[in-house]
Amino acid sequence: MPVVNPLGQTVGDTLVGWQAPAFPSGERLPGRLIDLEPLDVDRHAASLHAANCLDTAGRNWTYLAYGPFATLVDYRQWLTMTCRGTDPLFHAVVERSSGDAVGVAAYLRITPVAGCIEIGHLNFSPRLQRTPAATEALYLLLRHAFALGYRRCEWKCDALNTPSRAAAQRLGLTFEGVFRQATVVKGRNRDTAWYAVIDRDWPACDAAIARWLQPENFDPAGRQIRALSTLIGDVAGREAER
Repeated sequence: MPVVNPLGQTVGDTLVGWQAPAFPSGERLPGRLIDLEPLDVDRHAASLHAANCLDTAGRNWTYLAYGPFATLVDYRQWLTMTCRGTDPLFHAVVERSSGDAVGVAAYLRITPVAGCIEIGHLNFSPRLQRTPAATEALYLLLRHAFALGYRRCEWKCDALNTPSRAAAQRLGLTFEGVFRQATVVKGRNRDTAWYAVIDRDWPACDAAIARWLQPENFDPAGRQIRALSTLIGDVAGREAER
């Protein structure tokens, strides 16, 4: 029901008892297949660069504002200059099986006073792409954000970046529109597509993703039994019926 103030104006709901969440501390977030570790240049740069070099065509860098990096020296320099702050707050995606860092993800535009946080700077090497470990990395970031008390977690990408848009929708984030001519990246126009999940929708997404990640959802060859999009759809359908 709409809320009307004493002046007869319609206003937003009062957030009874809500408090601004803590700023993420950059702590290690353990998973079953991967761990998210605070990005450390000395520990992670070499394995990240080696994993990135498997992308010989440089496709991973097309929609990012930086890269590719021809040498480890170049990559270390960029990491040192860019990835040691608190916003963006970078994590290395580290395989439990090998101990290698095979991807990067970050929190950014962290705004505790609004309860809003964004996931971005996603660069998953070929070793990580399209694997359950990749889904787990994103799940850990989303779950941690809401556990801290954030009300809204955003995902923004180039509107032409169809894999990123598909990934957001697969995780249950809602498409909220396109900001036209939002910025310029590598001398090209970028329209930015916005996605988000909010706190009241997160428990359903959480349950679906956690269920998808369970070992019993994969056959002996590692193939999924039920698709995450199906599980998300099942949850959405039950919510719509309420």
